[in-house]
This record gives sequence, C-alpha cells and structure tokens, in this order.
Amino acid sequence: MPSFDVCVIGGCGRVGLPLSIAFADKGLNVVVCDLDKDRMDKVRRGIMPFQEDGCEEKLRRVVNNTLFTSDGLDPVASSRYVIVAIGTPAEFELGSDPHAMLDFFGGLVPFLRSGQFVILRSTVIPGTTARVDRYLKASGADYRVAFCPERILEGNALSELATLPQIVSAFDEECVEAVSGLFRLLTDDIIVLQPLEAELAKLFTNAWRYLQFAAANQFMMLATDAGLDYRRIQQAMTHNYPRTKSLPKPGFAAGPCLFKDTLHLSAFSKGTFSLGQAAMLVNGGLPDYIVGKMKARTDLAKRTVGILGMAFKANSDDERSSLSFRLKDLLEPEAKKVYCSDPHVYGEGFVDPQYLVDNCDAIVLATPHDEYKDIAIPEDKILVDIWDVNGRGLIWVPDGLVRDLKSQPVGSSDGVPAGCALSGVA
Repeated sequence: MPSFDVCVIGGCGRVGLPLSIAFADKGLNVVVCDLDKDRMDKVRRGIMPFQEDGCEEKLRRVVNNTLFTSDGLDPVASSRYVIVAIGTPAEFELGSDPHAMLDFFGGLVPFLRSGQFVILRSTVIPGTTARVDRYLKASGADYRVAFCPERILEGNALSELATLPQIVSAFDEECVEAVSGLFRLLTDDIIVLQPLEAELAKLFTNAWRYLQFAAANQFMMLATDAGLDYRRIQQAMTHNYPRTKSLPKPGFAAGPCLFKDTLHLSAFSKGTFSLGQAAMLVNGGLPDYIVGKMKARTDLAKRTVGILGMAFKANSDDERSSLSFRLKDLLEPEAKKVYCSDPHVYGEGFVDPQYLVDNCDAIVLATPHDEYKDIAIPEDKILVDIWDVNGRGLIWVPDGLVRDLKSQPVGSSDGVPAGCALSGVA
C-alpha cells in the first residue's frame, strides 16, 4: 500500500503549497518535494513562505501530522497520486519551452511506478498533456496521466479551492473517475473535459482577463490623449449598465499568469493570436506611456521619483513579472533619483512609504495596496495614480513643477494648465 496519498512536486510553490495544505487538512497523507531549500525549511517550521490567507494556521496544524516534506523524489514511488506543480516560465515569442516538461519527466520516470495517477497542475502549452502521456506510455509502465489546471486567485487559494469548479481531464474513464474523486474532497463541482480542451480553458481564462485589462488601458490612453478625464467616462459607461459591468479599471496588468498564458496562446497559434499580441503591446507599454507623459509635463532630470508598490497586484507579496520594475528601469536614466517602497515586498534599497512621500517630488502609485488608501500625498507633489486611489486623475502636476509649455510642439495634447490632472481638471 502507498505510504502517501498525494505527492506534490513543486509543493512549496504558490500553486503547490496551498493545494497540499488543503488535501492534508482533509486528512490525506501528503508529501511535498521542492528544490527551494529556504521554502522547505519554512514549511517544516510551520511558516508560510509567501502570503496566502488562512494558510499558515492550517499549515501549523497539518505539518508533520498529515503534511510531510522531502528534499528528494524518493516518496514519489510510494504515493498513489503524483501532482506536478512546477513553474513553467515563458520565453518571449515561444511560450514555455516545449521540451522542458518532457525533460522533467525524463528525470521523474525512475521514481514512478506502474498504476500511479500523474496529474499535471502546471500551466502548459496546449498538447503537452498528450505528449507527456505518450512519453510515459513509451516507458512500458501503466501510468494514468491527467491534467487539472489551477485557476485560483493568488491570496484566496484555500477559499477558492473549496468554492470554484475543478476541471478534470484525462485519457480514460478510470483516470477521470479516480482524479475526480480526489478533487471532490475539496469541491463537489467537477467539470470533465478532454485534455486539450482543459489546457485551452485554462489559457483562455487568463487571456480573457488580460484582454479586458488591455481594453481598459487602451480606453484610458485614448481619453487621456484627448485631454479628458477617463474616470468620468468609465463611470458613465458602467453605472447601472450591466453590459459593461466586467470592464476593469485601468492599471498595470502582468504578473506570472495573465501575460504568460497569453504568450502561451500566441505560441500555440503560431503567431496568429493577434488580439493577444495587441494586448501584450498595450499592457506592456503602459510604463512607457506613463514615463512619456511625465517627461512631457515636467523636467524629470530635476525630480526625485518614488514608486509606491512593487508587487504585481494589490495586497500581494509576489513581484514576479511586475511592471513596477519595468517602470523603475525606465525612470532611473531619466530622473534625478528613484525610490521604491512596498509593505509586502522586500527589495534592496526599498524605503518606508512615508519617507518616500516626504523625500520625492513625484510619486507613482503603481500597486493599489490597501495600505495606500489612507496615505497623505501633499498636493505640491506630482502624483501619477492610474488606479485612482487618491482621486486626482492620471497625473497631477502642481504649479511650479510644470515644464515650460513653450517647448511643447504646436497642437500637443499635453498642454494642460498647471495644477491640473492630465486626464481632466481635478
């Protein structure tokens, strides 16, 4: 009989660890394997290596009880279900390396045994599950391969694992039944698809969200370039009007999933996913747009600029693929000095938010953490706030800090008066 019900490879990551804790909390014997020694050490001590609501309390309850850790892959052989939750970084224009997953399984095969259920949880290029299934079958053993995509909102993993539908896909009915039974410990809402359908469902979900952000950002740019306040336009569009209810506010849209999954689809389509490519240009170009507008309104070489928020989204400690770092890279050669601050992310040289506000001429509110809602930013500071946390519009430039308008080209849309928001009078 297996020693463990579930083995999660990549089990200390943001996908693998909440899932491992959820299964262990249901009484399953779970073992996690991970190459990150620092995260493994924290998990062994009952400490979450990243922010995830409600996880640390449950981790302390299950660790060394129903949740165990392993530095190596030996426990794989004694586990009924083997869940692969390793990262799949994307390479521009290629998506993830199509050979990387097969290379991973080449190292895993010696630890697998016949009759096991191998579940891919990692985000993959469509067709990967079928390639893995063929690869494992060629080894001669009877492995049952499934793909069950992760679709949780980072930070809300435990609650969403219990409330959102779980997609299950496999190549035979016995595997579907067994894997569905595993995930029914977390939710009764199971959706069965073919593996290729499930792979596309995962990518379409994140690409759709990315496209929505691109639409909002493009609308904001169009309105701003026309000298208008996009906030007023969006409010008019969405107020008591159900067909625009899903339109998000403009803002930085990147992170480890939305951009990457859109890139995966672009690679899968062999470059024909034009909507996704346009969205990547719009969303990825937002930091450049902001810096361009700031340069047009004030002499950045004379200004100390502070960036509030380096995580990729609000109230998170995850800085992966955050556009705040792209903004920092663009500002550093332009500004006199650049400071960064984030209550959730540690970075070399980061400063306290109040120190940043006190010592910077211009402030970019890049990530709308809750901590910034009550921060007082004086009106004698340049403020960039496309999330509209402070309520002054895209860019507020006070009197005395506006670039000499005589240097602007004739007909420039940047010629707004001093003491005004760029997207309308504040």
